[in-house]
Amino acid sequence: MSPELRYDDRVAVVTGGGRGLGRAYALLLASRGAKVVVNDVGGSLTGVGTDGGPADAVTADINAAGGEAISSTESVVTAAGGRAIVEAALEHFGRLDVLVHNAGNVRRSPLRDMSYDDFEAVLDVHLRGAFHVLRPAFPVMCDAGYGRVVLTSSIGGLYGNHGVANYAAAKAGVIGLVNVAALEGAEHGVTCNAIIPAAVTRMAEGLDTSAYPPMDPDLVAPAVGWLSHETCSATGELFIAIAGRIARAFVGETVGLHRPSWTVDEVAEASGVIRDATHPVIFPVLPSGHDDHIGYGFAMATKATAAP
Repeated sequence: MSPELRYDDRVAVVTGGGRGLGRAYALLLASRGAKVVVNDVGGSLTGVGTDGGPADAVTADINAAGGEAISSTESVVTAAGGRAIVEAALEHFGRLDVLVHNAGNVRRSPLRDMSYDDFEAVLDVHLRGAFHVLRPAFPVMCDAGYGRVVLTSSIGGLYGNHGVANYAAAKAGVIGLVNVAALEGAEHGVTCNAIIPAAVTRMAEGLDTSAYPPMDPDLVAPAVGWLSHETCSATGELFIAIAGRIARAFVGETVGLHRPSWTVDEVAEASGVIRDATHPVIFPVLPSGHDDHIGYGFAMATKATAAP
């Protein structure tokens, strides 16, 4: 049997660590030796209010079990809050090795009725919040030559869902942030991946979960644990964890069709071929998905031009 993967001498920050998934992540990392900054503003499901109780409770549990943890109630909504969370790790533990951004809020509404305030409030926590903690953490990790970053996306960001345009937009944006952090961190030993979790927590409030299989946060935490470990070389990838299933999601394209010129009518006529996903083309983020994608299209154009 392989030795237990541990995080001895590593320091981790977990945002939204006071409840649900974040709590499970913090407890797992701490149980295997990590020193943890448990960050949670302690607000309501919609992101209103503050309460230090949730973060303090998780911190107390970790310390009582013989681990090391401190609480942080700074908000990821502001750049200053993000810096303070990272600085707490550096000031108390002297380093930062793992960043898990899990903080979240929910404000449901049909798109036609969604207020601008509700749209912005959700982006503030999920997407801007991810940047607010990643931005100060990233240079620290790069300068140290090591880091593991896990940002939280969602199946809502991949596939959409009713009544959560704000949440879906934020979670889709997180994927772009993951890709860039993975690219720019690669030469410095810093990985960045997305966890796409599903668990029955207070975020599921108002949903009928009576027919769901077991979906405890503990079924998701091991995937985050692996992405946070030094032996994990995956980067720029999306990992799904739902009801005991762990999988990788990725962006794919159809082979496509090249012509030297197009009319609207020709696009319509060729749409079946254009949309045919029988043989998908995949461009992994690393080492050069962006350039590979462009090169693939250019190659089709060059081949067509060179044809007799």
